[in-house]
Amino acid sequence: MPRGKFQKREKGGIAVKMIKISASILNSDLAALGEEVNRAEQAGADFLHIDVMDGIFVPPMTMGDIVIRSLRKKSFLTFDTHLMVIEPERVVPFFAAAGSDIISVHAESDCDIAGTLKKIKDLGIKAGLALSPETDAEEAFPFIGLADMFLVMSVEPGYGGQSFIPETLGKIAALRAAVRERGLNTDIQVDGGINEKTAPSAVKAGANILTAGTHLFASPDMAKAVDELRKPF
Repeated sequence: MPRGKFQKREKGGIAVKMIKISASILNSDLAALGEEVNRAEQAGADFLHIDVMDGIFVPPMTMGDIVIRSLRKKSFLTFDTHLMVIEPERVVPFFAAAGSDIISVHAESDCDIAGTLKKIKDLGIKAGLALSPETDAEEAFPFIGLADMFLVMSVEPGYGGQSFIPETLGKIAALRAAVRERGLNTDIQVDGGINEKTAPSAVKAGANILTAGTHLFASPDMAKAVDELRKPF
């Protein structure tokens, strides 16, 4: 299946996106990143979730476009790039050129959100809008129809291994209801604390892309861990 494409099934005459699994490399063995990406691909993950942090929007600093460019040569996975940076519009072209298939920017960042989403789409890739836990779903409503995906953070952005925040389920449900009211089937991704116990609730609320890091990369059998996330659906 080509990168960046979604399989669909029919349910009551309505096209429904299949559940996709995005493997977050923030929680991988970064000393063996190439091997870890291959492990995720062989395990059946659909996306590679790449957290980019500038040390300002969130305290940590992580990988940049050079790393993505290197990984792009070794993987056919959809590259799902999550920019946790203060001025995303400035760096979007670099990450697009490096091989990202999706670029998500934060609603809380210091930028023209609509302009940045349009800039991403003009580069020929999907544009996502991420919401931190404290940001209400209503903040995303003006961008329905412009964003290809909404990314709901179910932990505080910046560090892997945190526990799922149950209150974010209401945000997922509100976003799914809002996009359906407009006759759309926009992707909703959830990121943070996703495992076999929290995934069913996230999907029931309306998420169709599950991002997991620790649950996948800490597992001795990643294929089994991927299946555990998909199994209920």
